[in-house]
Amino acid sequence: MEAVDVRGRFVWHQLMTRDVPGAKKFYSKLVGWKALPWPLDPTYTVCHAEAGPVAGIMEITPDLPAEVPPHWVQYIGTRDVDGTAEAAVRAGGSVVKAPSDMQGAGRYALLKDPQGALFAIIDPENARPEAQGVPPLGTFSWHELATSDNEAAFAFYSGLFGWDAMARMDMGPTGIYLVFGTKGVQRGGMYIKPPDWPAPPNWMPYAHVPNADEGFKLATSAGAKALVPPMDVPGGSRIATFSDPVGAGFAIHSFPPVAKASTTKPRPKAAVKAKAKKKAVKKVVKKKAAKKKSAPMKKSKMKVKSKAKKSKSTRRKK
Repeated sequence: MEAVDVRGRFVWHQLMTRDVPGAKKFYSKLVGWKALPWPLDPTYTVCHAEAGPVAGIMEITPDLPAEVPPHWVQYIGTRDVDGTAEAAVRAGGSVVKAPSDMQGAGRYALLKDPQGALFAIIDPENARPEAQGVPPLGTFSWHELATSDNEAAFAFYSGLFGWDAMARMDMGPTGIYLVFGTKGVQRGGMYIKPPDWPAPPNWMPYAHVPNADEGFKLATSAGAKALVPPMDVPGGSRIATFSDPVGAGFAIHSFPPVAKASTTKPRPKAAVKAKAKKKAVKKVVKKKAAKKKSAPMKKSKMKVKSKAKKSKSTRRKK
């Protein structure tokens, strides 16, 4: 069986938090996930969408400094974790956690890019083929990097994962928004974060929800802090961003409704032509039938006339 291509895909997402029970309740309501303990480690929570498992939630370990805030970690796919980690260091990044194996998950490592944004790489054990078109509800649809130098950051990630620069959008005062992707699929964007933002460079995931406006109301009413209220983005989608009740940045994304396809099936040209031909043949047959019916009537009239002539002539002779 051929291995699923995972290079450059965001194949897993993990929330590091100091309130696991609160996070399970918050995200289950917001995104519609079913939060269940992982059979191989019940202290680890796996979040399931209808399409399957999409994210994990775990406690921030005591060995990390107290100032480490709650945060989401994006896991980017590679089939060579060790080689990718070495390439990241050569390109100016750093290793936070060296490559290691996790039973039931795969080989992974935790890294930082040259600007300081944290991310992970993984060679997953059970990778699934990527869904085509609009990502299913409850899965992640976009990934955004707020950084100090988006062009330098893009060069770093492109070297590791083969990402393409698919668009550069001038956002005015906020500068260029660089959209990246692979194989024609847009995966996210990178922009230079405003200098007054206190957070270091970081990745933010966007989850697909039915309605970004309703999701934003639900999140803020549950204790989330608003960052960007619901707004339109190119393509007709709606997004909103906030930090969850304990401070982890998160975003939601809803897509415009898809127009329903017509129930009337288009007929092939050949079928239309055949139908027209059939109608024409029917008309010709009707005309011929009409002629046949009218012909005997003419003959009968002629016979009546000839009989009348004969009777007149016989009368004259008499």
